[in-house]
Amino acid sequence: MNFEYFISKRLVTKTDHKSNISAPIIKIAISAIAIGIIMMFVAISTGFGLQDKIREKIAAFNGHIVINNFSNNQSIITDNPISTNQEFYPDFTEVPEVEHIQKVATKYGIIRTETDFEGIVVKGVEEDYRWSYLQEYLVDGKLPVFDEKISREVLISSYLANRLGFKVGDKLIVYFLREDQDRLPRSVALTISGIFDSGFKEFDETYVIADLKQIQRLNNWEENQIGQFELFVEDFSDLQEVGYKVYEEVDSFLNASTIIELYPSIFEWLKMFDFNIILIIGIMILVAGINMITALLVLILERTQMIGVLKALGATDWSVRKIFLYNAVFLIFKGLFWGNLIGISLLLIQKYLKVIPLNPETYYVSEAPIYLSLDYILIINIGTLLLCVLMLLVPSVIITKISPVKAMKFE
Repeated sequence: MNFEYFISKRLVTKTDHKSNISAPIIKIAISAIAIGIIMMFVAISTGFGLQDKIREKIAAFNGHIVINNFSNNQSIITDNPISTNQEFYPDFTEVPEVEHIQKVATKYGIIRTETDFEGIVVKGVEEDYRWSYLQEYLVDGKLPVFDEKISREVLISSYLANRLGFKVGDKLIVYFLREDQDRLPRSVALTISGIFDSGFKEFDETYVIADLKQIQRLNNWEENQIGQFELFVEDFSDLQEVGYKVYEEVDSFLNASTIIELYPSIFEWLKMFDFNIILIIGIMILVAGINMITALLVLILERTQMIGVLKALGATDWSVRKIFLYNAVFLIFKGLFWGNLIGISLLLIQKYLKVIPLNPETYYVSEAPIYLSLDYILIINIGTLLLCVLMLLVPSVIITKISPVKAMKFE
């Protein structure tokens, strides 16, 4: 055990420290670090969690990249078909970052009941559709089965089911306008196989999931004609770069748009979370550092006579500084311990018990989502420790200014 660590340990473990003037200041410094860690955990986990959840919900109904006819002009309705005979389908070998491609088509419709009606968008999908998202949102019934035969099963949202009084197994009549406005709308009887609730009101009040063959039949399309392709990428952080590659590879009459381009206001709003997270982390580390500096200065002032004695016995300035830095590091570790314990506990409570609800009309989710990762937990702890220690190097310079003779006379 080296000399500096031995002295520092003795200072930390002394039983008479409660009577010292530094005791309440040290407690405040430890509390500041603990609260800072908790706030940083909450900011990062909820910020990243909200971003991930919203991206998932948008991707569930749009994929990450949409390839459609230029004439659709980014409309959610695919009036102009494109052929499935494309070089990039079913495997986009030119852009390996694309992990999945699915065929879809959309069409405006109206659900009519005895007492009410609702405008909807019927989204036709096939067996290659990525059902994992909707499986997570399913609250009643089962997912529809779409195979070689045309299916009348549909999936509707709990919003539409509650508004129009439907339940699983009910039949609903959907009316579709014809191109010839003088002719009566076409009607299709469909059966509700399941009800989902994504918590994203914009989609829940709009989409009904049906068989792609129904859309093809209503539009008089061929079997190889669809509305658009939806692509999923492996890493969302590379989406814009991958989107550009896809755009370069598709034919000139096709357009490729990322969901960032299709929903710019939502993603601009999400970018604000990154700034807020950085701001909160900066403020918390600054507050924790200032409190530790204050605690260290009080400790130095309180141990001035001891510093004088150590210097008189031949201890170097750096050796004495190390004693107080070891002491400060111990206090930082104590703050980190309680911050991690309380912070991670709160996050786990929210993750599994969902005690904090959110307004889905404002935040697109019904409860505060939590993103837990060992990576950011380690980065926050190591970063806080290093930055606080670096900030403490400056006030520890005061020790070099203390004269042994004057220090031993100091009271």
